[in-house]
Amino acid sequence: MGDGERGRGDLSAAARLDWLRLIRSENVGPVIFRQLLARYGSAGAALQALPALARRGGRRRIKLCTVAAAEDELAAAEAIGARPLASWEAAYPQRLGALADPPPLIYVLGDVTRLAAPAVAIVGARNASASAIRYTQRLARDLGEGGLLIASGLARGIDTAAHAGALQSGTVAVMAGGIDVVYPAENEALYENIIAQGAAISEMPPGTRPQARQFPRR
Repeated sequence: MGDGERGRGDLSAAARLDWLRLIRSENVGPVIFRQLLARYGSAGAALQALPALARRGGRRRIKLCTVAAAEDELAAAEAIGARPLASWEAAYPQRLGALADPPPLIYVLGDVTRLAAPAVAIVGARNASASAIRYTQRLARDLGEGGLLIASGLARGIDTAAHAGALQSGTVAVMAGGIDVVYPAENEALYENIIAQGAAISEMPPGTRPQARQFPRR
């Protein structure tokens, strides 16, 4: 059975390495990743096929993520206590996995079991009014007490208020950059509290500084 089928259990260490290498390879995004897995049945087989596919597409070579680079990334995640989670694995958030192009692999820091709870996202303006901040905190607190996990992006304004309101019930921060890179820096204490009582997730390698193009996908 290939590792392209979702929901069958944890990946082996070798399969996880292949998944990471494939998604970090040149011109492979979530859509192409999914197509390759469907066609070849495993990330390892897709990696072997990519050079020939590139040649047929008119390119002499394609830059594949090396084993060493993937091992270094996984080691960096392990060093900060972040868990890599592939979309095939049972602990991967079901609603995220239901998207047409879910991130093939995310990092989770904090309580991974939180990700199984019914969730609602609260996001909004960075330059929010004081009344909007108070309303958001109250809404997030009430929804959290009602059993919903509050997801937001750790940005200034409404995102910060949503996380703050839901701290006691649990909230998840979806990071635009690496899971260990807090942006804005002023939310460092909030981030630590989120990790302690909820979780943070990111599809980017640890240490990645967030760039403008990453925020819309986040």
